[in-house]
Amino acid sequence: DFESYLQRCQQLPVTVLTDHQDLSNTELKTIMNSTVPQEYRIRAKLRTYKPQKLHQSVKLHCSKCKSLQEVPDGDDFDFILKDSAATAPNPELHDTSWYDSVMWSTQDRKQRKIAIHFVRHDEMLQQPEDTLVMIEGGTLKEVWKLTKRFKYVIPVKSTQDDLELLDLSAPFLLQGNVKYYGCKQCSTPKPIKNLSSIAAEERPSWEPTEIAQALGIELLQYVFIMKFTLVDGKGALNVYLFDY
Repeated sequence: DFESYLQRCQQLPVTVLTDHQDLSNTELKTIMNSTVPQEYRIRAKLRTYKPQKLHQSVKLHCSKCKSLQEVPDGDDFDFILKDSAATAPNPELHDTSWYDSVMWSTQDRKQRKIAIHFVRHDEMLQQPEDTLVMIEGGTLKEVWKLTKRFKYVIPVKSTQDDLELLDLSAPFLLQGNVKYYGCKQCSTPKPIKNLSSIAAEERPSWEPTEIAQALGIELLQYVFIMKFTLVDGKGALNVYLFDY
């Protein structure tokens, strides 16, 4: 794997780390004193790299405010879902002109109320693999079950007037195993009814960017970030990798 490769690079006496086969090798001290941008071919040893664990390299980036955030773990999401489940779904918000609703009580001691809203298109439900659903009162396990069957899942909660998104510390949208997050600083969440305009389109695509725009969410992007320190006996160079 990648981590093993990096560790081997540290152990080797000399490692070729860049391409540009048509260029001659340049010493790191020369690069440090050069103007940018230029392309070089180097021979260097990898002295250090951060972070040490590869999964720690994945961050969330906002292209608007340029902030970098840690990816929340599943425990945070689970807590937010449990907190929102304390508020029972509002039956007055069920079965609207653009989604059908189903509600039931769980058989456990708490007897939670769960509501699932299936978005329609042309008065009909689409195939499950093309359908957007919204869930209220569900646990993390129940949300993941929905993601295995439906294209997109949005966790929501009831207000008096409309469904709304949960705290933006939680993903506002899920597709399979992928969680989509919004920037707390740059987002201005709108009511869920704004999605009805997408449902009315001739061919609703339910792409994350469209959903985010309709809901007033500034979509965060997953980025891969690492820092390397390279040495060649004549100098040291810090190298930063930032990529989508």
